[in-house]
Amino acid sequence: MSNKSQNMKILFVITGLGLGGAERQVVDLADRMVSCGHSVSIAYMTGSALVRPTSENINIFGLEAKKTLFGFLGVLLKLRGLVKKIKPDVVHSHMVHANILSRLARLTCRIPRLICTAHSTNEGGRLRMLAYRITAPLADVSTNVSVEAVAAFVKQGATKPGEMMAVPNGIDTNRFVRSDAARNRLRELEGVTDADKVFLAVGRLNVAKDYPNLLRAFTEVAKEIKSVRLWIVGDGDLRDELNIEVNRMQLSSKVKFLRIQKNVDEWMSAADVFVLSSAWEGFGLVVAEAMACEKVVVATDAGGVKEVLGDCGFLVPVRDSVALSKALQSAIQLPIDEVYELGMRGRRRVLENFSLDHAVSRWLKIYEA
Repeated sequence: MSNKSQNMKILFVITGLGLGGAERQVVDLADRMVSCGHSVSIAYMTGSALVRPTSENINIFGLEAKKTLFGFLGVLLKLRGLVKKIKPDVVHSHMVHANILSRLARLTCRIPRLICTAHSTNEGGRLRMLAYRITAPLADVSTNVSVEAVAAFVKQGATKPGEMMAVPNGIDTNRFVRSDAARNRLRELEGVTDADKVFLAVGRLNVAKDYPNLLRAFTEVAKEIKSVRLWIVGDGDLRDELNIEVNRMQLSSKVKFLRIQKNVDEWMSAADVFVLSSAWEGFGLVVAEAMACEKVVVATDAGGVKEVLGDCGFLVPVRDSVALSKALQSAIQLPIDEVYELGMRGRRRVLENFSLDHAVSRWLKIYEA
């Protein structure tokens, strides 16, 4: 991707650099901005930097926030010092804590342009939403990752109608692409034959992803179709609880928790159907990634997932394991020609609407406006 704009200093500020969709989006954007000739730094408030950009030219700063009032004041001072040191042309913050932090930092130091991006329909309770609304005038542009997510913020009182715009995430379609070699290698590694049908879910093991809903649905599928497996990539607070539930449902021979995998694209190629069971989402990044890998997708109608999926998969209501089970059975039994056609249509939709190049071009226009 080429860029004719003047080189800028860009500082991304994010709550953390765990293995979530927002975090991966930030490091992907950072890498692509560097390739466009811009100078990029990333500051994260808390936790460990589990996901990092590939470019060695990106500086990463841990602000080491503590979950107290004084801790927040301390991280505010650290961010203020970092802004004064880097002197960025643009600060682009991501997720609720980093957005509020960056807005308040603007009261204490010069930030020429501040962009604040939320990544979900649900980023906290009333107090956070009130803080969002009060600090909104401090941002030049506030965005969310889907039209549905913007509407949710308006409904929750976090922003006024017309104050927040929808800017979709971008997918690295060079990385997320169908690979028959990866499919064969990983299926052989897991002892899965061509006759076995594999569902794949990717995401943190937390309340938002609603894995109990998926397990209930998969139980019904396994009763009807014997040669099915469910792989779950991700980790989180509910891992032990979900393992207990799998054993209770007598699914331990069919369900496997793969923990954190950095080659998610390859696991997507190895599966037959991708499934998202979330109770709420912002954009549904993994849905677009699976579509880019030409997978049949079954997803719940959470947040902006409908906007991503279009007519390229199966959409079911949230928290409805019966509907989810029926869709999973329909998806796994599609004729091969329909699987191929649906996969090609899904990838084409991502290329035309949700590529990383599209996202970077749009962000650069917003930065320079």
